[in-house]
Amino acid sequence: MNAPHDAAVETGLDAMPWQRAIHAAFTEAGIAQVGYVPDAGHTGLINLCEADNAIDATVLTTEEEGVGLLAGAWLGGQRGALLMQSSGVGNCVNMLAFAQHCRFPMLILVTMRGEWEEFNPWQEPMGRATQAALSLMGVVVRRTDDADALPGLVEEALTETFARNLPSAVLIGQKLIGAKKW
Repeated sequence: MNAPHDAAVETGLDAMPWQRAIHAAFTEAGIAQVGYVPDAGHTGLINLCEADNAIDATVLTTEEEGVGLLAGAWLGGQRGALLMQSSGVGNCVNMLAFAQHCRFPMLILVTMRGEWEEFNPWQEPMGRATQAALSLMGVVVRRTDDADALPGLVEEALTETFARNLPSAVLIGQKLIGAKKW
């Protein structure tokens, strides 16, 4: 299983309770690779993954690189997860066909934009299309705005993803992560 975790992981690094619960679910599921494009909504979880000696956290230039990262992790005998914002889903549509065709497991956690109190109108189109785009590409999608329900949905998605070798996503509503302020 995974190597021991650092003391920094134990402290939570100012992560929200739901982010600590997701990190714990990653640990329980044996997630060893996490790819991400920096995102304020995922910051606490990213910090936890970066501080965890059992997880290789890789910053990506663009979200579709994460699909290749997770394919390589799976071929190398490791489990992985991809963290992104809803706007990044649009960048991944072609690569999601790769995951579907090759039947490798891929968990995607998506922080939503273009919803509640969004200040940036450029985020709205992909925010509206995210769930449908993922579903059309064969990704099993779960969604919540409830912090208490989120860890359970992630655990459910982890179990299904790796038991059935399929791509799945959990959409984290903008009400849960909060509105961005500029």
